[in-house]
Amino acid sequence: MAGTASWQELVTAALLGAERRTPPGGSVAALLDSAAVETVRRRAGIRPVVAAPRPERAPRDPRPPLPPAAEQRLVLLLAHRPGGGGGGRRGAAPDLGELLPQWLAAANRHGYRAPEARVPALLDAARSRTDLRAQVLTFAGPRARWLARLNPDWKFALRQGGDGWPVPAAPGAGAGADTATGPEQVAATERVWQEGLFAERVALLGAVRRHDPAAGLALLAGSWAEERAEDRLLFLDTLREELSPADEPFLERALSDRSRTVRATAAELLSALPGSALAGRMAERARSCVGPDRTSGTGPRVAVEAPHECDAAMQRDGVLPKPPAGRGERAWWLGQLVEAAPLGTWPRVFGLPPAGIVGLPVADGWREDLHAAWCRAAVRQQDAAWARALLGPATAPPAQGPGDPARLLTALPAEERAVWVAEFVGAHGLSDAFRVLGVCAVPWSEALGRAVRDALEIARDAGSYPWSFSGVMGLAERCLAPEDAERLAPLAAVPDEPEGASPGAGGYWAEAFQRLVATLRLRATIFAELRGEEPPEGATPSG
Repeated sequence: MAGTASWQELVTAALLGAERRTPPGGSVAALLDSAAVETVRRRAGIRPVVAAPRPERAPRDPRPPLPPAAEQRLVLLLAHRPGGGGGGRRGAAPDLGELLPQWLAAANRHGYRAPEARVPALLDAARSRTDLRAQVLTFAGPRARWLARLNPDWKFALRQGGDGWPVPAAPGAGAGADTATGPEQVAATERVWQEGLFAERVALLGAVRRHDPAAGLALLAGSWAEERAEDRLLFLDTLREELSPADEPFLERALSDRSRTVRATAAELLSALPGSALAGRMAERARSCVGPDRTSGTGPRVAVEAPHECDAAMQRDGVLPKPPAGRGERAWWLGQLVEAAPLGTWPRVFGLPPAGIVGLPVADGWREDLHAAWCRAAVRQQDAAWARALLGPATAPPAQGPGDPARLLTALPAEERAVWVAEFVGAHGLSDAFRVLGVCAVPWSEALGRAVRDALEIARDAGSYPWSFSGVMGLAERCLAPEDAERLAPLAAVPDEPEGASPGAGGYWAEAFQRLVATLRLRATIFAELRGEEPPEGATPSG
């Protein structure tokens, strides 16, 4: 076949088409004949490779399989491809992409394992959507990490942690413990820690910490001196899980680390332990700056004398000396001291409960800086009493204060959080409610769901466009209880437009409520399928 065109020439000719360029040989038939011959030649020319060892078998997953209807639903959800970002109307159909995270969370609550044939598609979905990764890796189990070692596209699975790693048993665990106790298990853990990729080591450390915090700390301490600074920082961050006073000696040593970011992270972790020596040092410094104003003749108030310098001892304890642009040095240092001091310090200093202290006037214009630091401390230490005091009543006008209500709410129990947000929505509507709604447990409580339903109906009747509430509508699709569908169904009709309403707003609202109702009904179907039950009457049976 001397003179036969190269494979690349044949491919180029086929892509261009005979109408644009005469193909090699002068005709389409000649092009196809040449391609057939070249294909045989290419295949015959492949040299055999040396046989490699077969990969180890995938680990067994003992969890029960999905009910058949639930598996078919998973296929539909994974096959969904979001549309382009054109910014057009969403229509009245449910967004299947937004239902996949809820499906995964529900399947994991039931304890199902992923169907073997669906694991690659699950990993592909999690590769493009970071919000799916934790749930996908839990659902796919150890097989996800087994596959990830064979495909670099799925290497994120090795960074995410999980319980598919060789984890040694806790000291003193009996023969019936969940983790293995033999020397092979310990050797496997040590092998991954010493020889594994960095992502694998981070994941292993997280898994060990969840099973046995002391074993995880010992693993990290054993190689700490040889780790790179950027690796030490990420390893140190895993100690947030199961953080306890037993970690204090190691973290105290990390305060002298040569890396500034490692020192700052160690100080942050120690300040989250109110009984730590660092917390005591910070409390002493903070008390020297903040206390009752003994000179006030107008009643009790808070006096503040911010630090005049940031000495070496403060810097070792994590106080950053250089403020960000626009912040004064003394205010910056004061905020860091108060943020790191145990909140239990202040009732002893002032003789008042948190609400009483927060209500005191603050001298010399320091109120915003002081309250902002207390807000950060309440979030870091998860102190409900202080969060409650700093939030104030939900019915008060939304304050432009120093604290972020959404973050402060995370320090409250879930039930109390939902009550506060329901009162906030009832008093102020939905304009400022998106972030506080986002921290409430799913599904929303009856009281919170009712408040959101009522506020949406009020907004619709006011005749404004629903786009201002699109974020809340999206949350409602994911967070309202599925049984709310029938309560919302009457709102899916096109309403009469009130005088002065935005043109066409009624149609947009009807479409938004139709999508909300359809989504809630589909969620009811999904939950029934995962329970192995028939969908409830009126629910949407198909995707």
